[in-house]
Amino acid sequence: MHLPIVAHPDYSFPFPAGHRFPMDKFGLLQQRMRELGILKQHNLFQPTPCSAAELSMAHSYHYIQRFSIDALSDQELRRMGLPWSEGLRQRTFLAPNGTLLTAELALKYGVACHLAGGTHHAHYDFGSGFCIFNDLAYAARQLIHSGKAKRILIFDCDVHQGDGTARILEDDPEVFTCSIHCEKNFPHRKAISDLDVGLEKGLGDGDYLKTVEETLLQVIEQAQPELVIYDAGVDVYANDPLGLLNITLDGIRARDKSVINTCLKLKIPIATVIGGGYDEDQIALAARHAIVIEEAAKLFI
Repeated sequence: MHLPIVAHPDYSFPFPAGHRFPMDKFGLLQQRMRELGILKQHNLFQPTPCSAAELSMAHSYHYIQRFSIDALSDQELRRMGLPWSEGLRQRTFLAPNGTLLTAELALKYGVACHLAGGTHHAHYDFGSGFCIFNDLAYAARQLIHSGKAKRILIFDCDVHQGDGTARILEDDPEVFTCSIHCEKNFPHRKAISDLDVGLEKGLGDGDYLKTVEETLLQVIEQAQPELVIYDAGVDVYANDPLGLLNITLDGIRARDKSVINTCLKLKIPIATVIGGGYDEDQIALAARHAIVIEEAAKLFI
């Protein structure tokens, strides 16, 4: 058995050149995984689109419908940060089920990786910060509702706080939300997760890794999860234009290896999503996003 990987060819689509969001990175990440021999046909799982009814598990049905037919206001689109298109609509209804499928595969095989996901700024009835629907909250609620898991930990190591996730799930005792992020970064108005760890700007590998490792053990003890959904955002990287931390590539690899191995050592299935990462050089960016999948794949060698 190879590492179960969830992806879809429609995750990347023709997108305005020069836009700050690196839409090509999803296709480039899939390409890199194939080049490394990690992604093959037999371990590729493709999600089907969510229905509006399914998405209403985590979002306002009215908001879902208005997004679907391109009826959001100019102000809502500015807050979302992405220009509406049919390609955007297609990928936006695919990715939440991608994270749900990844979580289901993790429960079966111990670990699984989604080559997208981590849209943690999406709120119940509006999009924000390049996030439209919250795949983390959606997948967690679907798993709880279906009885496939009773307790879930969302462990978010993206450099930005998972404010949408925290707000959607604030009254869900079965899902523990933990965000480790740069405090002086977007969003400026923070939500309240079950545990928030705000990091100082410029933090380096040593203190960062210590914080991640200690926090993970703390929240596992506290939440007693049957599944961890891990947002492995690479915008913690020192040269990420939206990051403000000082983490090296080796630091990212050590973080991802530690998180995966800690969960599996404690016999807790882990599903990974790629989270945020920004760079005009999207090939280099895809290589950074590949790190968490590379570390997970080593368990299947």
